[in-house]
Amino acid sequence: MAIPKALQRLIRPCVLDLDAYSPSVAIESVAESLNISVDDVIKLDTNENPYGTTLRVQEALASFDRYHRYPDPDQRVARERIAEYAGAPFERIIMGNGADELIDLILLATLDPGDEVLVPIPTFGVYAQRPPLFNGVARLVERQPDFELDLDAIEAAISERTKVIFVASPNNPTGNMVTQQQLVRLLRTGALIVVDEAYFEFAGKTLLPFTGEFDNMVVLRTFSKWAGLAGLRLGYGIFPLSLAAQLWKVKQPFNVSVAGLKAIEAVLDDADYLQESVKRIRVERGRLFRQLRKLNFLQPFPSQANYILCRVTRGDAHMIQRRLARIGILVRHYSSPDLRDYLRITVGKPEETDVLIAALHALAEEV
Repeated sequence: MAIPKALQRLIRPCVLDLDAYSPSVAIESVAESLNISVDDVIKLDTNENPYGTTLRVQEALASFDRYHRYPDPDQRVARERIAEYAGAPFERIIMGNGADELIDLILLATLDPGDEVLVPIPTFGVYAQRPPLFNGVARLVERQPDFELDLDAIEAAISERTKVIFVASPNNPTGNMVTQQQLVRLLRTGALIVVDEAYFEFAGKTLLPFTGEFDNMVVLRTFSKWAGLAGLRLGYGIFPLSLAAQLWKVKQPFNVSVAGLKAIEAVLDDADYLQESVKRIRVERGRLFRQLRKLNFLQPFPSQANYILCRVTRGDAHMIQRRLARIGILVRHYSSPDLRDYLRITVGKPEETDVLIAALHALAEEV
């Protein structure tokens, strides 16, 4: 959309130059366009928990009667519960309106104009998109062909202006983990290493213990995926104490709503129940991988998360995504050159896997 010159003069150049992040289309819009029920859309494009959250969340939110009061700015009860769940010191925990807000807070607190953020790609696009908004520079470092970190390339890209390195474990969208050896090598660079463990529960492995040994490490997590609370936008981070003190200065005082704080209490009251749905997703991940591997035009990559990345070896990935969308099956496709030939498929319920695989078999004759 063209911007009037009078307004263009008022907008920061980095915003004018920024490519907007492309979230998924709302499921309601998809259902309306296809003239089907929302329940008939098979949504496998945003890595949500298909089983939803616990009923305790709905009951807690329905019975709460103080929505007219501001939330606790210290988030004390929720942070205490998170500390118990994560096995991390209460003082190191800060909550955010999704882990995305915590990414912004880290950049806000660390970057001076011209400072650099290293981002091994492909990965979650927000890491590279946000630094320019804080007058920083995103330096992209290609991963190896198997999507492992290229530590030599990362170290070669580090300069005196490097402040932050983002790594995800499991990595989105490739599904592979950061090893302990890789992490230690990164930590020894002296940069702030932000380890995004948004999908930690599906992997069952964490690098969190290293936060007790190194003062330049942050771990980010979320309730969006495993706990089925994507719609409430709830994330948390475990920070070095010295950095946490600075983030409390720049964080909005009421950044997490009372609904969000109550939902966390309810979720952690029912964590065992939710872990059962996580186990079901892990089992289905294995079945989905085996089914995808049988298709002669897809190459699925092993994943420790709740999604599987597939390289389209014959045909066009965007065409396949569009054909599936026309029948109400949503999968993730990419416009970036490094992922142009890939699709990411969220692990759904078994019956959703069956419909997806049947549709892909039908497409196999056309690609």
